[in-house]
Amino acid sequence: MKAKLLLFIFLFYSVCVTAKQAPNFSLESSGLQGQLSELQGQVVYLDFWASWCKPCRKSFPWMNTMQQRYAAKGLQIITVNLDQDPKLVDQFLSKVSSNLPIVYDPQGNIAKAYQLLGMPSSYLIDRQGNIRQTHQGFFNKKTARYEQEIKLLLNELE
Repeated sequence: MKAKLLLFIFLFYSVCVTAKQAPNFSLESSGLQGQLSELQGQVVYLDFWASWCKPCRKSFPWMNTMQQRYAAKGLQIITVNLDQDPKLVDQFLSKVSSNLPIVYDPQGNIAKAYQLLGMPSSYLIDRQGNIRQTHQGFFNKKTARYEQEIKLLLNELE
């Protein structure tokens, strides 16, 4: 119980102190239109990935589950693919199931705006459009923490 309380306090503190406006970009993908900024009012989990990234293969099942579980509460997961060859994306998606919107960034312009350092990387954006958490890599042993961060933001009042 004490460990859970300390984890909650740590997550709450880290979510409250880290806030920077998320760089805006076009959501040119199937299922979503417009700009990222038009999603204010929702919590956005923004995930950068590429076909060659092995940890990315592990993150998709978890992201699919999170989207299903929390969409009705205001979560929108968006994936940003950095492959230059669309065939590589198709090959990846033939092996890894995804129900998530994909924004294509073959020139890396969105990645540059987010100062991407590694793959995969994810950014948790609050309802006001502020980046509140960032993660480099994807680790199955940390999925409970990732989910807790999402739940904290979903439960914040606008």
